[in-house]
Amino acid sequence: MRLHGDVSDDEEEGAVMDPALLSSSSPPAGAAAAAASRLVVGYALTKKKVKSFLQPKLLLLARKKGISFIPIDETRPLSEQGPFDIILHKKTSKEWQRFLEDYHEVHPEVTVLDPPNAIEHLNNRQSMLEEVADLNLSSFYEEVCTPRQLVIMKDPSSIPTAVAMAGLTLPLVAKPLVVDGTSKSHELSLAYDEASLPMLDPPLVLQEFVNHGGILFKVYIIGEAIQVVRRFSLPDVNTYDLLNNVGIYRLPRVSCAAASADHADLDPRIAELPPRPLLEKLGRELRGRLGLRLFNIDMIRELGANDRYYIIDINYFPGYGKMPGYEHIFTDFLQSLGQNKYQRCLSGG
Repeated sequence: MRLHGDVSDDEEEGAVMDPALLSSSSPPAGAAAAAASRLVVGYALTKKKVKSFLQPKLLLLARKKGISFIPIDETRPLSEQGPFDIILHKKTSKEWQRFLEDYHEVHPEVTVLDPPNAIEHLNNRQSMLEEVADLNLSSFYEEVCTPRQLVIMKDPSSIPTAVAMAGLTLPLVAKPLVVDGTSKSHELSLAYDEASLPMLDPPLVLQEFVNHGGILFKVYIIGEAIQVVRRFSLPDVNTYDLLNNVGIYRLPRVSCAAASADHADLDPRIAELPPRPLLEKLGRELRGRLGLRLFNIDMIRELGANDRYYIIDINYFPGYGKMPGYEHIFTDFLQSLGQNKYQRCLSGG
């Protein structure tokens, strides 16, 4: 998803290696104990996601750590495949959800990353930010909130009146209501004037644009691990822009590599990362509320207000392949899940 310039993390490039070629290899001779503790991860991902996520560096490190990635054949019952220790997926269809729930009822010992009903919560831009409004971060000086927004379901001609009644201030970022993984769901626009609002195409969410120094903080969550990177976003909007721009501006799709701002020469007040304690608290709160372990948060800091942050999007299973060192963090996470399962077995849980 892209915030103010919406940087998609799933537009990945790179070499493709068949996971089965690495995962099916036999363990070294004499490694019976390692073989017995081998972690089998079944995955159900799109071809695009396989290419971006299952990169050679991840597969090679996983092999060294005794982790196998096995593709799931969605045309066959899950009970005929595996056995799996973990199921990793990014599927949201009702058919797949029933498929997975039926399997998990019979095999509750298998860890599912993540529950389909929890993922579904993030496929709607209205519901994805609801949990943020109720966050309790009172122990911090920083304020975390969401931009004021309005949901428009139909009738574009009613948008100007709805915006006026809601008291929203132009310019507005227009985002499709549904996030379904298609390119259309990432098509964002910036509306400068009231007269152009009927040109928008509902259903959509309108968010107030917040000046943020043109920098977005992308906070990756993998279990309890947190990593944050800087990305370039849209430039700030000033009075001159508002007086001299009219119409609807389609926001360009910027590649992740080109949008990285981690090594740019930035004003330190803009480049400063959000405080680590705040991110850790935010991660814990959202993991519990969302019921997810694989997601990222798009945050901005309001220009001139160093203690006020806005969460503008939350994405399930984002483009981890662009996160520095993701292969180490992700394999450590999978190993921790395997160890937890082993300990439960020992305790009879």
